[in-house]
Amino acid sequence: MTEHDRRAASIADTTRIDCLDGLRGLASLWVMIGHALLLTGWRLPVLSEPDLGVDLFIILSGFLMVFHYQLRAAREPWEQPSTWRSFWIRRYFRIAPLYYLLLAVALILGPWLYESRMVIDAFLGRIPQAPYRFLDHSLTNGLMHISFLFGLSPAYAYRTPLPDWSIGLEMQFYAAFPFIMLLLKKTGWLKGALLTALFAAAIWSLLTLSGVRFPMPAFLPLKMHMFLCGMMLALALHADGAKAVLHGMAAAALALLPIGGDMTTAKMLMRVLLVAIFFALLYHRLFGARLGTRLQSLSSILGNRFFHWLGELSFGAYLWHLIFLQPIAAYLIGAFGETLTPPVRFMAVSVLLIPLVYLAACMTFLAVEKPGQRFARYLITRRKTRLAEA
Repeated sequence: MTEHDRRAASIADTTRIDCLDGLRGLASLWVMIGHALLLTGWRLPVLSEPDLGVDLFIILSGFLMVFHYQLRAAREPWEQPSTWRSFWIRRYFRIAPLYYLLLAVALILGPWLYESRMVIDAFLGRIPQAPYRFLDHSLTNGLMHISFLFGLSPAYAYRTPLPDWSIGLEMQFYAAFPFIMLLLKKTGWLKGALLTALFAAAIWSLLTLSGVRFPMPAFLPLKMHMFLCGMMLALALHADGAKAVLHGMAAAALALLPIGGDMTTAKMLMRVLLVAIFFALLYHRLFGARLGTRLQSLSSILGNRFFHWLGELSFGAYLWHLIFLQPIAAYLIGAFGETLTPPVRFMAVSVLLIPLVYLAACMTFLAVEKPGQRFARYLITRRKTRLAEA
């Protein structure tokens, strides 16, 4: 191995990668700004595509699951079901406590949020949102969301005021992850990723042929290729320079698969660009001295204290933002109408929205998310202690 390759591979020894906090925080902020642009009638290139921010979240999720798998592989072998249980406990209590709280808040506020959205849609001349997205308080809808099964059903995948279609998608990925990793280990990383992507594409093709349509890509096969992008980037951590580049190319190829969501040529190229930026930040040592130094500096900035907290609050900000955004936008439209141009309306909404969202996200991070994570660690530790004493 060359010196260049040794320096590239040394990232595998770390337990923290600086830029991940910043990328998580920016992905959440991107979704918030994108929705604010859409609901104020202004459009900016790239920023007006909040689905790309969600894709960045998905890539990060795939990366982090494999990254943590590699860190724990020695003490938590994935061939043992007990490892799967620990993994599922961690992930459930990372997502569920805050989600359940905000699901209740969103359903209670549903009629108000629906009225706000009707004001926005009428003002912007758009097709009104379906009432059931805001007003379905049925037991079936509640149980589908509490159980996280809603992403498996086209009828329930997009049926609350929250942007939670991606939460159901994420939980499906967590459920499948141990089995995907076992397949990748058995067949080889690249071959296993190809088989997984082909299997997901086959399911998508069957759904398309049978006329099944999801209102959002909430079903795992529709976004499996984007999770695999992140997984490939993480699996490259233990590869030398040439293999790391090969994994990066595989990730870019996966991003080009025309599956799920808006898959225009422009969108697919932007997804490839996301993968390329992610790869460059991770493997800056593979680039020339001048560019590598700049990328390393950018990676360090994305890991500073500010971006660390932006990343910590990203999940809360993602769940909270529509609860604040729609009433604020509706109020400004009702109060000022056409007297505010779209850019001014967007800026006014953002000035009110962003502080409120991050204040709420900070409060629920400390009061709900952190205790949930501590409880997960307690359950895992208690179980391990009992097994050791048995």
